Amino acid sequence: QVQLVESGGGLVQAGGSLRLTCAASGRTFTTYTMGWFRQAPGKEREFVAAIPWSSDSATYADSVKGRFTISRDNAKNTVYLQMNSLKPEDTAVYYCAAREGWIQVRATTAYDHWGQGTQVTVSS
Repeated sequence: QVQLVESGGGLVQAGGSLRLTCAASGRTFTTYTMGWFRQAPGKEREFVAAIPWSSDSATYADSVKGRFTISRDNAKNTVYLQMNSLKPEDTAVYYCAAREGWIQVRATTAYDHWGQGTQVTVSS
C-alpha cells in the first residue's frame, strides 16, 4: 500500500518561500515518477512539477518555471517542492502524487497514488 504524506504548507506573503515535503512509503520507488499538483478553490487540479525517481530530469508547468524546484532524496523516499517568489495566484491545496513510469506525467489521470494535500496561502 503506497502512502504519500505532504507537509510544509502554510501562510506566506507574496515574494516569500516555502518548501513542501512528500514522504513516500509502502514500496520501492525506483521506477516511480513523483509529481506535484495543485488545486485552487473552484478550479481543476493542475500539474505543477514532476521528477523521475531514478533521474535528475524534471519538468514544470510554465506558470512555476524558474520559481519552483522539485527534487528528491531516494535514501529517504522523499520528494520536495521548493517554492520561491510566491504569488497570490499560487494559493491552492498542493498534492503529491506517484505513478510508475515516465509517460504523460502532466496528466492527473496518469497517477495512481495521491497524498491528502497541504494548503498553501500566499497573501498580497
